[in-house]
Amino acid sequence: MAFETLQNLLPIALSLVLAMAVPAAMFVLSAFLGPRRDNDKKLSSYECGIQTGAVSGDARNHFNVKFYLIAMCFLVFDVEVVFLFPWAVLFQKMAWEGFLSMLAFLAVLAFGWFYLLKRGALEWE
Repeated sequence: MAFETLQNLLPIALSLVLAMAVPAAMFVLSAFLGPRRDNDKKLSSYECGIQTGAVSGDARNHFNVKFYLIAMCFLVFDVEVVFLFPWAVLFQKMAWEGFLSMLAFLAVLAFGWFYLLKRGALEWE
């Protein structure tokens, strides 16, 4: 390989090594330095604020589907908000056309949020 190719690959290689070394070091340090005070409450199953008496792997117990609905709503709105970042970067280049298109996008987003509020998707019973 030529010297220029190695010079171009060195930052990528260093980034990969650091990306693997830092989490590995944190994991090893937490295993050695972290407290070990296990008890029955810590080792019991715990899911989204509900303390269950179910054994791990038991599928016969009922579980509220509301948790999954909230998670799906969060994912949908989170992905939609990600589209705001490229728009913010190119805001000055797009002028009024970009501004109006983003207003339309935000109107659809707000309509979806108000629809979820009206339907009671975010309320706990």
